[in-house]
Amino acid sequence: MHSSAVFLIEFGAIILGLGLLGRLAARLRFSPIPLYLLAGLAFGEGGLLPLGTSEEFVAIGAEIGVVLLLLMLGLEYTASDLVSNLKTQYPAGLVDAALNALPGAALALLLGWGPIAAVVLAGITWISSSGVIAKVLGDLGRIGNRETPVILSILVLEDLSMAVYLPVVTALLAGTGFAAGSATLAVALGVAGLVLLLAVRYGRHISRFVSTDDPEKLLLVVLGLTLVVAGVAQQLQVSAAVGAFLVGIALSGEVAEGAHNLLAPLRDLFAAVFFVFFGLHTDPASIPPVLLPALALAVVTTLTKIVTGYWAARRAGISAKGRWRAGGTLVARGEFSIVIAGLAVTSGIDSDLGPLATAYVLILVVLGPLTARYTEPLALRLTGRRAGRGALEADRGTAPVGDPEAVLRDQDTVGRA
Repeated sequence: MHSSAVFLIEFGAIILGLGLLGRLAARLRFSPIPLYLLAGLAFGEGGLLPLGTSEEFVAIGAEIGVVLLLLMLGLEYTASDLVSNLKTQYPAGLVDAALNALPGAALALLLGWGPIAAVVLAGITWISSSGVIAKVLGDLGRIGNRETPVILSILVLEDLSMAVYLPVVTALLAGTGFAAGSATLAVALGVAGLVLLLAVRYGRHISRFVSTDDPEKLLLVVLGLTLVVAGVAQQLQVSAAVGAFLVGIALSGEVAEGAHNLLAPLRDLFAAVFFVFFGLHTDPASIPPVLLPALALAVVTTLTKIVTGYWAARRAGISAKGRWRAGGTLVARGEFSIVIAGLAVTSGIDSDLGPLATAYVLILVVLGPLTARYTEPLALRLTGRRAGRGALEADRGTAPVGDPEAVLRDQDTVGRA
């Protein structure tokens, strides 16, 4: 009875604290993820007040949080959307992967962590935070902007790539051999392809089977189906997160909308618990030694994400302003990076990887909304000054190529875009 009372008090205090931190983040107009991570650091290993009886329940809640995060992400997209994005935007996805995964892999190898850690850190630096970016787009009133479909296409491709990446990482971390790892990947690709095929051809029938006018029954059916599929996927070493994501893709129309509305509060609750859980298993004293590498990695991958967004928007025919906005918006990392790092920490890979991932996400989840807001004006101011100096050199007869009047006309056109 005493332990039960302590558990209720402890877990209730966690939820209350998360609610207050969420309100503080909303008032300050930025993502609550860094505050949740800091809360976990404060109450975890080496923190101010380590938890006791509720830690096991928090661990289960964290697993449910990952499943719900990926389910809700899948509900945002239809199978036809994914197929269309793959056909039209795959070059942007390839550029995104190359520019943003390589810095993470290179740093892991430079630090001597080995190839498996390199694959893990590559994923951490590659994937932008869909949740943070969606909130930023809404807060800045950019949902209807011309560059927003480009941003969303890149995010969709990143999310879809996780259906392949996560099983690969899971197999590598489990220490399976080449044959077993190849079999796991083949199963993952086969399941993903089968679900996409079923969703494209029979999505309406699946949604009709799940559909019900009773919100309670809809919630129970969708949540139960998701947990069962996630568990089966985990048993097959495909990853519970991928299973949940595929369930979300298979549902569409009114069912997806209704499930999204019903599950959003649960997602927010358990996702917050997940971020706290990750922080609980990171010793605050382990962060200062990796702070400089994390900061350097954050600077490099901020620039590579800006280049990615700029290139993709330019390819889509967006004006200079929209290109810079697209690049700055993609900078934030968050939930997926922590999911990947969590897999690595659980498997017992290099002890510095978890602290570095925590510091890295903390930096970019705070910096991301700032780059989304200020990259465009700052870049246009700098490029405007350079253009002005080029025009002055042209007047002096020193500019090598170009018509300064044409440059100024282009700038004026961009300014009205």
